[in-house]
Amino acid sequence: MRLLIIGAGPGGYETAVEAVKRGMEVTLITEGPLGGTCLNEGCIPTKTFCHYAELIEQNIKAGLDCKPAFGAAAQRKQAVVEQLRGGVEMLLKGVEVVQGKAQFKDSKTVVCDGQDFTADKIIIATGSVSASLPIPGTGSCLTSKEILDLTEVPESLCVIGGGVIGLEFASIFRSFGTEVTVLEYCPNILPRFDVDLAKRLKQSLSKRGINIEVQAQVTRIDDGTVTYLKKEKEYTVQAAKVLMAVGRRPNTDGLNLEAAGIDYTRRGITVNERFETSVPGIYAVGDVTGGIMLAHAATYQGLHALNCICGRQDSIRFDLIPAAVFTMPEVATVGLTEEQCKEKELEVRCLKSFYRANGKAVSMDETDGYCKIITSADNKILGAHIMGAHAADLIHEIAAVMNIGGTLDQMQAVIHAHPTLSEIVQSALHN
Repeated sequence: MRLLIIGAGPGGYETAVEAVKRGMEVTLITEGPLGGTCLNEGCIPTKTFCHYAELIEQNIKAGLDCKPAFGAAAQRKQAVVEQLRGGVEMLLKGVEVVQGKAQFKDSKTVVCDGQDFTADKIIIATGSVSASLPIPGTGSCLTSKEILDLTEVPESLCVIGGGVIGLEFASIFRSFGTEVTVLEYCPNILPRFDVDLAKRLKQSLSKRGINIEVQAQVTRIDDGTVTYLKKEKEYTVQAAKVLMAVGRRPNTDGLNLEAAGIDYTRRGITVNERFETSVPGIYAVGDVTGGIMLAHAATYQGLHALNCICGRQDSIRFDLIPAAVFTMPEVATVGLTEEQCKEKELEVRCLKSFYRANGKAVSMDETDGYCKIITSADNKILGAHIMGAHAADLIHEIAAVMNIGGTLDQMQAVIHAHPTLSEIVQSALHN
């Protein structure tokens, strides 16, 4: 079977590698570098900066002299990206990789640089691009890609958008000494997260000196002056750099989806539970579908689509996709929020524990944080929300139990090593 994949992000290249293992002939067409947005201008480079920012914060807590080495962080970021990109290239040894812009000619044919490529099955995994507000002056703003290419720390930064991307950059640059203001249109930062979690994170970031304004509607940008409305009053923020971080939009530009008869909207390509488009044999996974825009979601969507193509069953649960925000402190979540439970009129309990009561957290001087686990009347785990050191790692213990339908009683019976941060989860379960 011939498989054609468009896009070399996690949803594309990891599916290509697995397809080769299953004996398929695979062609991968990519307009950008291997690894896609995640590796080259998203998850990986930002986490490299997060690491340096964390070192700065740890030194400050320890009372050590620390000169923020932004130049060193930038060099390390590039080295990490190149190393991992080389790793992806090695993984794709058995894949025909074609560099160029792909465009549909019909439902079986894709054109790239004048050459026709045909396949039995096609997977679209072209990802997303930065979105922007329809207001004057946005051309002067940095995107999440361009801010990674800065060589010097700006004295001040205005971040438009209090979602995952905006808050991560706000947290990073604050550690490097930048004066940071975040403007968020919604009543809370991280609008899709648990409200309790979002409010606690806002308090923590504010204590670090990040100015966060919610219910702020940005109306225009002019030479670093950002104007916004709040409660019908007009305010301005002056900043050396302005970051536009209002989300991302599906990258369908130039694919010529109409030629193949593929249904799509401005929200993304329409797919069913198999991630198959309106055209049999053509699939779409990841950000381009407009769903949950996370690298690991794209990876498993690609795997599920491949399983469907091969006639294999799987037990992947797309209702349980963990998400993490690498601010300081970190936050992580999986499953339902407390607000979603109320909307569904579910009878629930919210069990909580706090980092300040955990021996390992105290010894690490990381006492800012908490764990919240939501359980049903019959003790099923419905959701979990953690803020604090290594929250992104801790969430997976709960996610694993939720995936197999585990109960509160079963989790309570699991012995945890002492002293560890994982005991924070155990403490919540026994609260």
